[in-house]
Amino acid sequence: MAQYHTKQGFEGVFSHEQLDVYKVSVQFAAWAWPASKRLPVGRSAVRDQLMRASESVVLNIAEGAQQVSRPMARKHYRIALASAAECAAALDLLAVYGVKGLKEGRLLVNRLGAMLRRMAR
Repeated sequence: MAQYHTKQGFEGVFSHEQLDVYKVSVQFAAWAWPASKRLPVGRSAVRDQLMRASESVVLNIAEGAQQVSRPMARKHYRIALASAAECAAALDLLAVYGVKGLKEGRLLVNRLGAMLRRMAR
């Protein structure tokens, strides 16, 4: 599984750094980059979309965690959930294009979806 480590001395500065969903989103983004490099030539659009969507998940979780208003936080978590769904669809396309070894990514993105669905309520 892709590992995510914070730098010493910076843990806890922002509230999102304490969230499991944030840590899992960073793990997924770290997993997605090398997995997307296994796409065949000519499929860079899928790689780019997977990376943009995985980055959107991370960034919207961080932004949502900083919101004082619960409705604003939920808005960002819903955006992160939609981006996680986009990541799941991109994994389906990677499978169609013959990329192997997607199980870890699928587990991470499904976990993200489950957590974000609860947070977005």
